[in-house]
Amino acid sequence: MGAVSRRETAPTAETVDTATGPARITWLPARRPRLVLAVSHGAGGGIEARDLQALAAALPARGVTVALVEQPWRVAGKKVAPAPKTLDTGWRDLWPALTAPGLPVVAGGRSAGARVACRTAAELGAHAVLALSFPLHPPGRPEKSRKDELLGAGVPTLVVQGGHDPFGRPAEFPPGEYEIAEVPYGDHGFAVPKKSGLTEDRAMELLTTAVTDWLDRLP
Repeated sequence: MGAVSRRETAPTAETVDTATGPARITWLPARRPRLVLAVSHGAGGGIEARDLQALAAALPARGVTVALVEQPWRVAGKKVAPAPKTLDTGWRDLWPALTAPGLPVVAGGRSAGARVACRTAAELGAHAVLALSFPLHPPGRPEKSRKDELLGAGVPTLVVQGGHDPFGRPAEFPPGEYEIAEVPYGDHGFAVPKKSGLTEDRAMELLTTAVTDWLDRLP
């Protein structure tokens, strides 16, 4: 096999204008891509999140181009995310850029980004949804369930959830037409305590394996 050129594998950044301000997509291309996984961050962080970076490192070698999406509020340097409707508007407006390569697009994100992907998947024609650390409810408030967003995605969906996520442990999730994979002992950011015996590297390996296996099974 010949050497892969830097241009084929180096990340590239693209700015996309939306009604709520400029968004940014960082592309990590596969050499022979079969689909695009577009994942956005949560309300309390950016694309540097450990799970997003683990997927960006692992998936291009498996034929999946990864698009790390930064919502306009994050690009603008703001510290507080706007209302869900505003997040949905930004995602809708940047969607054409995600479909530009002409490949099926799996919509995804972590936490608030997962909610956006679920709420908009059907209308945008997403191939599937990857929900990382889906915030099923606010911590300590299980009666404030967001299950309708998850159950209403309308496309094949994988939830990857930390075993100790205060926003919803795997056992709390309702029955539905989606799959769920657990990262044992993981919190909302998939951090694992040292006493668990599970290293962060191993936790991310479990996460990327679950995602890769699911992507491989998508029609």
